[in-house]
Amino acid sequence: MNARITIDTTLLQERLGYRFQKNELLMQALTHRSHGKKNNERLEFLGDSILNCIVAEILFEKFNHLDEGDLSRVRANLVKQQALYEIAQSLSLSDYLRLGEGELKSGGFRRPSILADTLEALIAAIFIESGFLSVRSVLRKLYSQILENVDPKTLGKDDKTLLQEYLQGHQLPLPIYNVTATTGVAHNQQFEVECTVPSLNIKVSGTGASRRAGEQSAAKQALIAAQKALPQTEGKLSKKSTARKKKSALEPSAGDEQLNLTLKA
Repeated sequence: MNARITIDTTLLQERLGYRFQKNELLMQALTHRSHGKKNNERLEFLGDSILNCIVAEILFEKFNHLDEGDLSRVRANLVKQQALYEIAQSLSLSDYLRLGEGELKSGGFRRPSILADTLEALIAAIFIESGFLSVRSVLRKLYSQILENVDPKTLGKDDKTLLQEYLQGHQLPLPIYNVTATTGVAHNQQFEVECTVPSLNIKVSGTGASRRAGEQSAAKQALIAAQKALPQTEGKLSKKSTARKKKSALEPSAGDEQLNLTLKA
């Protein structure tokens, strides 16, 4: 791949659902700082703010049951580098980057940070040329499929949190974590952590470069095991729930209502 002065961006614009009137502005948005002085760094700055604003608006409208904290968590995960990188890949944005020879040789056209930054620059370029409504239309299209598959209850939560919430939702005690082994030299250690959920007879292990990473790995395995084990225990839980109802005229608790909860992978 060689440095390119002119690029046919017809297909890119079709994928975006927006046609630029000023080709020079589009070219600047696609130009990395390694290519020349007139690059997309300032556009990237503007695009980041516009992206956050519009994604916040989309989430505010779509998930009217979420509170501020959950909305912030979901937004943060939808505008982070990995999310933008995946959108950029769906647009085949790497085919249109204008990079310097050094970046081309080092594979810069595949680098997530460069692709994410370029997407933000494109957002800014559309905003500058056509205004807020146009860029909002583009972003709604780009995020529509993503939002169809997003579970706002779990997006952005780590495995320990998901396991804890899952067990609490089923009125079960919290898991127990123990470091069972530490291997390797000081600067390159591996921690083996055991996670147990006694109420479900679950005992699994995970490894990581830190105790926290090991706990997260073990929690992921425990969550999978818990989701498989709970259908076998729901009958017992239902009997206990029935017994409580006989002793009380109160409405069922939120925990009882969540027995059939299924977390998305």
